[in-house]
Amino acid sequence: MFEYFYNEILRRTIISFGTLFNSVEIRQTNTSDSVVNVVRVPLAYGPTQKFLARLEQSPDLNKSTSLSLPRMSFEFTGLTYDPGRKVTTTQTFLAKDKDTGTEVKKAYMPVPYNMQFELSIMTKLNDDALQIVEQILPYFQPAYNLTIELVETIKEKRDVPIVLENITMQDDYEGDFSSRRVLLYTLRFTAKTYLFGPVSSASKDIIKKSTINYRTGVDTTNTQREISYSAIPRATKNYVGDAATTLTADIDKTTKIIEVANASGLSANTYIDIDEEQIFIKSITGNKLTVRRGDDKTTIADHLNGASVFVIDSADNAQIEVGDDFGFSGSYF
Repeated sequence: MFEYFYNEILRRTIISFGTLFNSVEIRQTNTSDSVVNVVRVPLAYGPTQKFLARLEQSPDLNKSTSLSLPRMSFEFTGLTYDPGRKVTTTQTFLAKDKDTGTEVKKAYMPVPYNMQFELSIMTKLNDDALQIVEQILPYFQPAYNLTIELVETIKEKRDVPIVLENITMQDDYEGDFSSRRVLLYTLRFTAKTYLFGPVSSASKDIIKKSTINYRTGVDTTNTQREISYSAIPRATKNYVGDAATTLTADIDKTTKIIEVANASGLSANTYIDIDEEQIFIKSITGNKLTVRRGDDKTTIADHLNGASVFVIDSADNAQIEVGDDFGFSGSYF
């Protein structure tokens, strides 16, 4: 516990929330309803009061450095635990490392947290504010699902609902005609995100062999072991190595005897891979193989003369990756 890790989940969620609103624009028209100006509404991260204070301190509308309106700001305002989305805390899941593609990573199930946000819309004209609000509200009914890659190392993506909680409006217009009017709309959101703990290597945790002992008798304290069955994962395709030989004739889906160019590198009671069909060799006579087709539910297909024949052996078994289909090889003792 308390080992260092930083998945940047809160930061990613804040950035993703902000990107929802960085393309809002308003259009200004003339008396004939022709568009004369298109303004993209600037968006910044920070508290609303900071921008309002800037407006109050620089009210001169003619200054080139004055804060322009309309504009939007957003900020992360709180974080609360969500017990309604809780899952078993001791449960883990596996995923591949995004860099190596083969190393297996392990992580505990995430903890659900709700992040609170405030989006502030500041304008001087009521029509500008209405244009902005109307471009936002239809997408929240009341939630909008935002897909975020929460943990980069394992490419863990989750749909994070962004829920619109409420909307308030305030008109800060006091003083004489030289004072600057600010219409302020505040939209409050909740992002239902997940926080992940540290991600560790799980390559050593993968079960490579399972053994079952069979016992007989009704006396559970003095039973004798009769037989043991051991099973190990077996690859259903070739992962490594070059082709052992090639076909010397076309074969269809009903062919049970296959002729190859050279059978010296093949053995009976082993598996071969031809165009991703797994085939079991029952016996070998010269360069002719008596086979069983479509083992481990691989698809029986037609194969052309010259097709490569790959051997599936222990080297391939060691290359089985998480998510791959595989069979089992068993032995009794």
